[in-house]
Amino acid sequence: MTEELKIFEEKMQKSINNLQENFNSIRAGRANPHVLDKIKVDYYGTPTPIQQVGNISVPEARIIQIAPWENKMIKEIEKAINMSDLGINPTNDGSTIRLVFPELNEERRKDLAKQIKKYAEEGKVAVRNIRRDAMDLIKKMEKNGDFTEDDSKQAEKDMQKVTDKAIEEIDKMCDTKTKDIMTI
Repeated sequence: MTEELKIFEEKMQKSINNLQENFNSIRAGRANPHVLDKIKVDYYGTPTPIQQVGNISVPEARIIQIAPWENKMIKEIEKAINMSDLGINPTNDGSTIRLVFPELNEERRKDLAKQIKKYAEEGKVAVRNIRRDAMDLIKKMEKNGDFTEDDSKQAEKDMQKVTDKAIEEIDKMCDTKTKDIMTI
């Protein structure tokens, strides 16, 4: 595979990594600190990730504990969590914030499974769009004389293999996360 086409393979990998981040932000009835990854706190006027204003730990299977480095950040962290789509009310004892994750009911599990499938489909669309761009480049390079017809056909086959592998990986990730959500 040529250097030009390796760029497209890297883009596909970035799409898969982005999908994994989306999956990590979906809560599955257990405490997972990654659900806080996208939440930003107003830290002296600057939106800052929660991980950078306090220590995050998981003392029990369904509890996340946040210990801010500065006590005055407790209100800001609570406000950021309440404004997020996490759906959990934080409680604080003056020095730490606790997030207690309730067991998911069947309806919520099904909603999360639909969201997982939606994310997976978006990931597949992104991969297919990258493949389309790669195929367009291959045709253009053949037209310009950079590729022979045989080279072009081989490059298209290689690109299709990379695409199939990426789609397969997305399907596996989707199945794994769906099983994780649906397991009681």
